[in-house]
Amino acid sequence: MPRSISVSVEAFQKIPLLEDMAFASVAAIARACTWHRYARGEFVITHHANDRDVYFVCRGRVSVTAVSARGREVKYRDIGPGEWFGDLAALDGLRRAANVVAIEEADIAAMSPTAFRRLLLQHPPAADRMFVRLALSVREMTDRVFALSTLGVENRVHAEVLRLARAAGVVRNRARIEPPPTHEDLAHQVSTDRSEVTRALSRLVKAGLLEIERRRAMLVLDVDALAALVDDAWRSD
Repeated sequence: MPRSISVSVEAFQKIPLLEDMAFASVAAIARACTWHRYARGEFVITHHANDRDVYFVCRGRVSVTAVSARGREVKYRDIGPGEWFGDLAALDGLRRAANVVAIEEADIAAMSPTAFRRLLLQHPPAADRMFVRLALSVREMTDRVFALSTLGVENRVHAEVLRLARAAGVVRNRARIEPPPTHEDLAHQVSTDRSEVTRALSRLVKAGLLEIERRRAMLVLDVDALAALVDDAWRSD
């Protein structure tokens, strides 16, 4: 069971949704939330649950997944400090669309759907950031559906590594992804098995595009070259 923890206004100030908001306003929002610490492996949200809260990650990371009736897990994304999740149920009133589980110890603040809607109505910049986030999510899911429908396994692995590299930040055509995704995580993300991911990553290493520091980081050594591989795959299909 998650443990209750003290409110941390300082942690809440680092959430991009609340950027440029006055300290007093952020403090009031933080106090209106319930705060809990989740151990690794604990569920924050379960698929098809009826709760509607919005969750803000202040420390640690969680993973968004779903499991088919036959037990196959599909991984959507990982969520780290400063990000939030659960907003869809708060906005449309429907059941949860996925599981969210802590993949390391995480401090999380939960906001009621009523408070979340009030936040968006009373703070237009926050609403604008929410709109942009929803638009980006739709684009990301559209690209993923297209990739799963048209690209081969190796190309899907390339596209996912490129996505992770860009999310981590590209500096001088290189990116450092840390912590590195496991082969199993990548397999869930691109709907394949672990052995296929291992082969695809090994080829990138041999090509000089990737370097893996075991359990520490995945280094993309030439982001432009990797992007060219992905673009070629998109065009050929």
